[in-house]
Amino acid sequence: MRSLFLKIFLWFWATVVLTGIALIITFGLQPGGVPARWHAALGETARVYGNAAVAEMERDGPSAAAAYLDDLERNAHTAACLFDLDGTEIAGNGCASFHGLVRSAAAATRPEFGMLHGIARVGLRVEGKNGKSYLFATELPAGPAAAFGTNVLWLVLRWGVAFLVSGGICFLLTRYLTTPILRLREASRQLAAGNLSTRAVAGTQNRHDELGELVRDFNSMGDRIEGLITGQRQLISDVSHELRSPLARLTVALDLAREHKGNDPAFDQMEKDFERLNDMTARLLTVARLDASPAPEEMRTLNFGELVADIVADAEFESHDRNCQVQFANDDQIDVQGNGDLLRSAIENIIRNAIRYTAPSTVVDVHLQTRNFAEPTSAVLTVRDHGPGVPESELVNIFRPFYRIADARDRQSGGVGLGLAIVNRIAHLHGGRVSAKNAVDGGLQVEFEIPRRVRPVTPNTSSPG
Repeated sequence: MRSLFLKIFLWFWATVVLTGIALIITFGLQPGGVPARWHAALGETARVYGNAAVAEMERDGPSAAAAYLDDLERNAHTAACLFDLDGTEIAGNGCASFHGLVRSAAAATRPEFGMLHGIARVGLRVEGKNGKSYLFATELPAGPAAAFGTNVLWLVLRWGVAFLVSGGICFLLTRYLTTPILRLREASRQLAAGNLSTRAVAGTQNRHDELGELVRDFNSMGDRIEGLITGQRQLISDVSHELRSPLARLTVALDLAREHKGNDPAFDQMEKDFERLNDMTARLLTVARLDASPAPEEMRTLNFGELVADIVADAEFESHDRNCQVQFANDDQIDVQGNGDLLRSAIENIIRNAIRYTAPSTVVDVHLQTRNFAEPTSAVLTVRDHGPGVPESELVNIFRPFYRIADARDRQSGGVGLGLAIVNRIAHLHGGRVSAKNAVDGGLQVEFEIPRRVRPVTPNTSSPG
């Protein structure tokens, strides 16, 4: 069956049909006779109605008895008929169904009981004031449950079975339709998170309907994306490696040219360009390595506060050249599980970026704290400068490789747009994230957040005193 529309239609149709069958079955399972415990109450009620009908009959004739029984059916929803001892109808509607019951009642000295479609019925002899006998038959519209509340169990069972059948079918239908969608959503999330080998489960793509086609298209898209990105990463890595050799030869050639021609301002500019190319090549190799490796090779417990403090101390020398300061505030000892070299590289990129763009005679604020909104708790490093900031529309893009904002901020500073891209990859490799926002009173604020490692508390086993 290849049409999802047809499947849904048939499933709902089957739900209606099977629910109806369940109701029919429960009707068939109802009691064949009236339980003995109901006889007294039913007999007494029927006798009260019968005496009233006979009284109307003897006082004003059959029309009065018919009017009484019509009123009883209309107001009390109780069908009833009055017969003579020969079984001839005197008053009432639909009396043919009572003939068998009143024949039994005519030959008995006590009320006769029966059950029809789940409704209790009573037939009995009634004596008039003039000594004449009549036969009276009645029923309760919803069986004993309506009058006495004793048939609730059968009512609950009947509708309970119907609800269970329809609910079970709807559950199976919902599961049949949503399971592949949920699996596809999970696969798309993993693909978006960078796990390019993720595909939807094989069993789902073998379906012969629209969902199966969607899953097959998704897997084809995943193959294509994985091939493109893998090729791009390999290209970046290969180009970066190939650039190193000619750059090294050009550096040697520059030194030889200086020996033969002496110092020249052009040589100084060439040296700066070579240094920039070397730095760009090193960063490209870092990006390629982080993209190709799902996790750092070495992860160990680090004192994050000491690591940041060490980096801030080194950055102080650079800040003096920029006529600014770097201030570090640390709440307490914060441990993390990570790769020291990668974390150092990420934090250096963030702090040096802040020093580069902060205004002269200002302070770069570095604050390390914990965040306890979720488990596990996180270590959050906040670095805030007092520079021009970044346009709001560009904040989500500054962590992309080679991205330059509209005002050419990176170009003016000599950056190539790789520093924050490396920071972003390092954060993700440590199970964290990095984000940026403009401070209220100016400047850019970058948050680097990774999970905190809580050291186990060593119990104090020493005896008191």
